[in-house]
Amino acid sequence: MDLIHIDIVKILVSILCGSILGLEREYQNKSAGFRTIILICLGSTLFTMVSQKIGGTDDRVAANIITGIGFIGAGIIFKNNFAVTGLTTAAVIWISAAIGMTIGISEFQLAIALTIAVLFILSTFGRIEGLIDTINHRRNFTIVFLNTDLENLHKIEKLVLDKKLRSRRKQVSKKDGQLVVTIEIYGNKKRIKNLNEDLISIKEIEQI
Repeated sequence: MDLIHIDIVKILVSILCGSILGLEREYQNKSAGFRTIILICLGSTLFTMVSQKIGGTDDRVAANIITGIGFIGAGIIFKNNFAVTGLTTAAVIWISAAIGMTIGISEFQLAIALTIAVLFILSTFGRIEGLIDTINHRRNFTIVFLNTDLENLHKIEKLVLDKKLRSRRKQVSKKDGQLVVTIEIYGNKKRIKNLNEDLISIKEIEQI
């Protein structure tokens, strides 16, 4: 097989592997989806191919690709109050680039095996995470009380214990004559849902 045909095969395999991972992210409705993952995988393959043709060192090219991918991955990680989102998608971007580089050095079987492994981890391990989350779910509640009486907070913490849940204060402050509390509650997911319904009915609470 001549060099042109090998290059075409690399491009096609790169698009295939990127498509497989991109479809999974698109199905999960993530910020970096089908086209993005394909382009990242294909771009890493092309940079590796160009480096080989101009005689560059693989270590230098790999370092530059990893640096560039780091900026893309950082752009989709968001911190919202006490929650962080986008970490898994950032990791998929990172591994997609690695797969693209693997294709660029003609390790097709390894690249395809890695793609299947990543897809398996994303699909199967996600269910395991879901099971763990059901057993040990965590949720942050920001509660605004009508007054600054700490006894109201103590009542909430007792209610949490009665529901066989655990809690941890993350922030307590006073604003405009009201007590504002951010509390992390963790335990069974269904019990936390029931707790949320109970909190809504408490008259001392103005807002959750």
